[in-house]
Amino acid sequence: MIRIELDEATLGATRIAISPLWDAFCSLHLARPHRTPSWPYEEWAVRAREVLREDDRTAALQLLVDGPANFPDFLLPLPVGASSVETELDTIRATPPEVVRAGVEEHYPGLQDHPRIRPYLDDPEAACAALADAYLAYWEGALEQQWPTMRRLVEDEVLIRARTFATEGIDALFTGLEARAKWTPPVLELTKHIDAEYRAGERRLLLVPLVFAEGCRLYSTDDPEVLAVSFQARGTGALRERAATGPEATDRLGVLLGRGRASVLRQLGGPLTTAGIADRLGLTPSTVSEHLSVLADADVVTRHRVGRSVYYQLTDTGRALLALLSGEDVLRAVS
Repeated sequence: MIRIELDEATLGATRIAISPLWDAFCSLHLARPHRTPSWPYEEWAVRAREVLREDDRTAALQLLVDGPANFPDFLLPLPVGASSVETELDTIRATPPEVVRAGVEEHYPGLQDHPRIRPYLDDPEAACAALADAYLAYWEGALEQQWPTMRRLVEDEVLIRARTFATEGIDALFTGLEARAKWTPPVLELTKHIDAEYRAGERRLLLVPLVFAEGCRLYSTDDPEVLAVSFQARGTGALRERAATGPEATDRLGVLLGRGRASVLRQLGGPLTTAGIADRLGLTPSTVSEHLSVLADADVVTRHRVGRSVYYQLTDTGRALLALLSGEDVLRAVS
């Protein structure tokens, strides 16, 4: 269990950021051979394992997978705003040699001669470049095709969490964070296989929603100004949206709702806008809006406004309907 004591200054400076690289790191752990990923990740894991097994460029990632649980921040930089994976990889490549050596000495005491660690001491610039190249090879092979869906999920999560923070306060934000987090003011407890306690001091708290958070729990305490914690984004069932629209499920929903409304309903594993659903289905926004209006009148979906955007998501009735007609565990997919 990780216990983080948060003071008022930290709570007031809470921010939310997107990090494709943090998601990639967690996905590495979910793709390990001994893991049994849950339903949304099953098909993806087959491809990811193939990439790690057959692409020699990913070799530098083994330190992250097999090394100690605590590792220096330069191996996985703190996200800044809505980072792209290219920006984050450039940050790794630009890490000053003295920062690399200091991080190795702090986090890998007694392991300096390990063949996967020694390069960071002998030639930090080359080692960081090799790590960035390994991340990129893995990203292109295992995650790049998934990124449009992943980006939509985490961007929606940022908007929803920001709205919760702004309208209901910090307690509501932390209470509904995810099942593996417990908020007992002023302490945030995170389920993890190691025990540690931290005080935030006056550092800013950075929350990072991840689609692949099932792979591992990430938190960073190295930075003197920022304390970062990852959490699971909702709607991960969208990773299997194509597989979930098989003939049997589509026909059964289509018979009841009509094929158009059935296809719209199946997209709502997490909150989405009309435009977001239209993009996924290749339909016009006006057509999707008409379907959503009927579904909302039937209390199958609900709508709420975040800034200028209106988000739709399943009600309990909608989840029960999908579970009954498609055999799909919708409640698990959105948890």
